Amino acid sequence: MDETRLRTLIEQVAAGHVAVEQAVEALRGFPILDLGIAQLDTQRGLRNGFSEVVLCTGKTPDHVARIVRSCLEKSLPLLATRCPAELAASLLAESPPLQYDAVSRCLWYRPQPTPPLTARLAILAAGTADLAVAEEARVTARFFGCEAETYYDVGVAGLHRLLRHIETIRCADLVIVVAGMEGALASVVGGLVTAPIIAVPTSVGYGVHRGGETTLFAMLTSCAEGISVVNIDNGFGAACAALRILRKCSRSADVK
Repeated sequence: MDETRLRTLIEQVAAGHVAVEQAVEALRGFPILDLGIAQLDTQRGLRNGFSEVVLCTGKTPDHVARIVRSCLEKSLPLLATRCPAELAASLLAESPPLQYDAVSRCLWYRPQPTPPLTARLAILAAGTADLAVAEEARVTARFFGCEAETYYDVGVAGLHRLLRHIETIRCADLVIVVAGMEGALASVVGGLVTAPIIAVPTSVGYGVHRGGETTLFAMLTSCAEGISVVNIDNGFGAACAALRILRKCSRSADVK
């Protein structure tokens, strides 16, 4: 349960529209939902603004299915990352309210719309091979209320592709840059825009690229000032880091 839903529930009880027993049932399991194979943190959104997210990697299909069914039964928001297409297809057939994006491999369910975040987020991807990671960032940001503008296949091998969009990108409040190979796109963007930049190295590359380590090291040692770097292929983490910054800036602007 997030803050918006909790406030609504309290207001409904106060107005007499919801019985105390119904409210107790809605809050049952506070602060966890114990499934045996998992203990879902149902109140995380009240503490840090993010509902618990399920990483499907390493879990059996049965474990993922049980978690998904429990979230649906309790009307809990659900975002499951790295969900295989076959598993997603079986879950979608069983539960039509679920949604799935094949590129990002994200499966999600939102019982209520997320309050929109008006900040401007831009997501750049160096090449088509980086799209899975970039789309994981985009879907994650959207799930938590922030629509992103995307600029894909704008890597440094054809710098003119980036420059044709640079004036629009400069209007963003925060930029996520996703790249593999030598990771040069993050440094280039860092030299062209004033917004905070979160760089995401991907595992795309040849030979001594070492599964993304070369890109990671290049981004960590970027000559462009103030670039933050997340782990290899971590589009989800980049989006969450961006949301922490944008939410804080949005609240500060509202106070002013």
